[in-house]
Amino acid sequence: MPDFPTSSPRVDRRFLLRAIGASATLLAGLGGAPLRAQGEPPRVIPPAGTDAPTPFDFDMLTAEMRARATEDPAPVEKPALPLGPLGYDDYRLIGFKPERARWRDAKTPFKLHAFHMGWLFEEPVQLFHLQDGMARPMEFGTQDFEYHGRLGEKAREVAELPGVAGFRLNAPLNRPDREDELVAFLGASYFRALGRDSRYGLSARGVAIDTATSNAEEFPRFTRFWLEPGAEAVTIYAALESETLTGAYRLVVRPGAETEIEVTARLFFRRAPEQLGVAPLTSMYLFSETNRAAFDDYRPAVHDSDGLRIERRDGDVLWRPLSNPPRLASSYFGEESPRGFGLHQRDRAFASYQDSGARYDRRPSLRIEPIGDWGRGAVRLVEIPTDLEANDNIVAFWVPEAQIAAGDEREFAYRMRWGDLPPDPDAEIAYVVETRAGAGGVSGVESEAGTRKFVIDLKGGALDRLTADAQIALRAQAHGGEILSQTLERIEASGQWRAVLDVAAPEGATVELSAHVAGFGRKLSETWLYQWINA
Repeated sequence: MPDFPTSSPRVDRRFLLRAIGASATLLAGLGGAPLRAQGEPPRVIPPAGTDAPTPFDFDMLTAEMRARATEDPAPVEKPALPLGPLGYDDYRLIGFKPERARWRDAKTPFKLHAFHMGWLFEEPVQLFHLQDGMARPMEFGTQDFEYHGRLGEKAREVAELPGVAGFRLNAPLNRPDREDELVAFLGASYFRALGRDSRYGLSARGVAIDTATSNAEEFPRFTRFWLEPGAEAVTIYAALESETLTGAYRLVVRPGAETEIEVTARLFFRRAPEQLGVAPLTSMYLFSETNRAAFDDYRPAVHDSDGLRIERRDGDVLWRPLSNPPRLASSYFGEESPRGFGLHQRDRAFASYQDSGARYDRRPSLRIEPIGDWGRGAVRLVEIPTDLEANDNIVAFWVPEAQIAAGDEREFAYRMRWGDLPPDPDAEIAYVVETRAGAGGVSGVESEAGTRKFVIDLKGGALDRLTADAQIALRAQAHGGEILSQTLERIEASGQWRAVLDVAAPEGATVELSAHVAGFGRKLSETWLYQWINA
């Protein structure tokens, strides 16, 4: 069973996380490539409820979702649950029987387990097995699940279920003789995956609509899945629906030390969103060395991710440590066709967390690699204040610059990499090992109000080969505040380089900081970025 959290007033993100144990091309009529040849008649997917095998392919799904976008959205149905309402404690008493996994006898390493409906997940999804271009519906009943405690006797009186809430795929990820959980889809368009030796942490979504805008956020949901297992990968097709848009998705999942998911998303807009978020990522950051003093906790740090990494088109790298801000914070990083962006868990030392249960040191990083030319836009980072690690409070996604109108179509393709994703040891630029923060000024002297000290440790690249007297410099800037002092030195005990900034700002100010090491006519490190809110 997945590890479910206790009740919280914030159920939209972190509950979904815990529960689950492209090119920005302008399409037909908009100056870009159409999704199908002009004049080609669309092939239609047979209506739901058909028991016989039926033809299916991605173009058929695309045609259907394009047509659905011209209609009013269908109301979401919540069928009566034969076991009655299931609360949090009830839901924990239900598990899928491993011996009932689909494809158990097939020639594929992948095995499918379903999630039971109930608790927060009362909207059914339909699953289809796709083979040789023919789709067959998957049916599930009480015989597929284990019911413990008081639910055991009640379940014996029920034979049929109105559907399932989602699914997970198992495969030999860590050892060839064991089926490990690989990827799971449950709730809205949320899903998450694991690399080798990973523990579940951050999650992804199909798309984000109006996140942290003047409009209420909308959560599109995957309503149907077609799954085609192979020898080395499984291809998942999914139908996405919401008030604002419909979508046809193809996700090709390849397990490994870095599990790869290649995504193609075709979106059809019923109305114009205030903001479209492409390849959205959701994570949790509570505290670390930057804000440790605000939490009375035996653990040195608690987070699923500790930084946003952006690799720009020219190869320059931005590293933005995450924050748990005193108020809702939002940052935009303007880019043109970036090589990649993602949320990373860079600190892999158990000693940094000291949590033998949560194992935050094993939470995966996730990198998004655009396929094709995404054009101009921005990576947006949203940070939400929280006092509890049960709440997801970090969101990151791509925002295309081009405006979207009702009736528009867009296609995005990208590659996701889930795993440790350590810094490249052969890279020529240094990377940020750790960011610390505390009261500004000189140690042992009462600090001046409105000041803050930031300590940035760097290693790797050419910096590792330089001596303490090397002719290099720290290039730092502060917008919204003033840098009172800055230093750069090599720490003999660790061999790393340390940059220190003392910054002052008026009360309530939002200060945008940046720093990098330069020398010999070039950058020698990532660009460190940080947003300090002097609350």
